[in-house]
Amino acid sequence: MIDNRLAPYAALLLRVSLGVLFLAHGFYMKILTFGFAGTMGFFGSLGYPPVFGAIVALAETAAGIALILGVWTRAASLLTLPILIGAALLHGGNGWVFSNAGGGWEFPVFWIVLMLVQAGLGAGAYALDVNKLLGRGPVAATRAA
Repeated sequence: MIDNRLAPYAALLLRVSLGVLFLAHGFYMKILTFGFAGTMGFFGSLGYPPVFGAIVALAETAAGIALILGVWTRAASLLTLPILIGAALLHGGNGWVFSNAGGGWEFPVFWIVLMLVQAGLGAGAYALDVNKLLGRGPVAATRAA
């Protein structure tokens, strides 16, 4: 049975954790560490159009910010799925364990499941309400999904 008193805080913990991971992968690794040129070069070396590297870096950064703030949480969670499915397919031939050479597929597939769970749960506690921010009501952080 789900404890309705604690579930919003569990969703908050999941949402912020996933947001931090997306910022680490998108902003820190792809933008700050490798730069757009390096990330685009890597995507090009895989046979993808290099511009996909920039798109993925920006999308992961935007998703991370949205998740941390609790803005459009369900949409942000679902919109990350094509990126994560692509990562799982890319790593698919490397075996199950992510510590294998080239990284295995277990981590991207687990992340897909987590994003589906987040989309199902919603934002949880302390999420910004975009409708209220856009003038459709008083501005306040929501306490529950």
